[in-house]
Amino acid sequence: MKVQASVLLTLLGATAAHAGGIERTSQSAMLLFAEGNRMELSYGAVSPSLTGRDYSGNDIGNVGNSYGLPSFGLKFDLSEKVAVALIYDTPFGADIEYDYGGANQRLDGTMAKADVTALTLLAKYQATDRVSVFGGIRRQTAEGQITLDGLAYGGAPPGGLTGYSVELNNGAGTGYVLGAAYEIPEIALRLALTYNSEISHDFDTVEYGLAPMGLAGTMSSKTPESLQLEFQTGIAADTLLMASIRHVKHSAFKIRPQFSDTDLVDLSDTTTYRLGVGRRFTPKLAGQVSVAYEAAGDPLVSPLAPSTGSTQLSLGLSYQVTEALEVSGGVSYVWLGDATPETGTPDTPHADFNDNSATALGLKIAYRF
Repeated sequence: MKVQASVLLTLLGATAAHAGGIERTSQSAMLLFAEGNRMELSYGAVSPSLTGRDYSGNDIGNVGNSYGLPSFGLKFDLSEKVAVALIYDTPFGADIEYDYGGANQRLDGTMAKADVTALTLLAKYQATDRVSVFGGIRRQTAEGQITLDGLAYGGAPPGGLTGYSVELNNGAGTGYVLGAAYEIPEIALRLALTYNSEISHDFDTVEYGLAPMGLAGTMSSKTPESLQLEFQTGIAADTLLMASIRHVKHSAFKIRPQFSDTDLVDLSDTTTYRLGVGRRFTPKLAGQVSVAYEAAGDPLVSPLAPSTGSTQLSLGLSYQVTEALEVSGGVSYVWLGDATPETGTPDTPHADFNDNSATALGLKIAYRF
């Protein structure tokens, strides 16, 4: 059952996801539990469809740009009790852009683009046959750009922020991972709890629109902390039940540049529930199906994240090409919750986004040595 579990669980990693807030991956540490020495290379592609209508009667075309999710993992057993892993991924990001459509548009020209890459070094110690502890350090680098435009931002500075933009450069920070797991290998049971710390980034910034020339400055921002509980167990021959609960404190993520001195992003915390079943059909072929649910938060949202809550269906297949080489892939469809972008204090709604979705594809190649 233990070998079967390691095969089936790769499918969840091969199926890309569209998560809430700025999150793009679950930052899982479960590579540490794979059998033997292992190398993994994966890529996900996500295509959101986010459309709406502003309160001036203008249709808003798709504001969600497609993005990719490359990742790499390398795991070694140093002894019977100690394993280490190195993981590269892109855990957070944003790619939202409202097209220009005319002078009476509420949000046209508003955009946000952010890329965060992470390199994580982990170690696991098998304290007993059933109990293990793990942890490590994570180094993140980040950059981004935000532009605020349209009637929603109250005209040009100093009275409003229409036409304002900021570049965020050279952001880097270090955080940590802590976790523990309980296992019963004979029935492929594992219960693992993982904490990912928030990570503070110090950015060099250039702000435009507040003065004739760009204003160079600095600012700090934090990517959110998360807590994840992951469970699996064999429920029948060649069949595995999988479940997880993940909470992410997105509300801690703020963008407040030095000279505008205004919070440009306002996000809500998210909790995501996932349930899946995996089955090995033949010694070489396995499949899985899973559903995930993220409850909707406040319907008044940032224009830079115009949805709240989601329901996701994922399907995956894994094929054991040789004893060492395994290929897996998956597809996800995500129903995104309705939301109303707002600006200002007090909140002023400007548009409705309804009936939106995202499609994700993932492919993973794993080699055991």
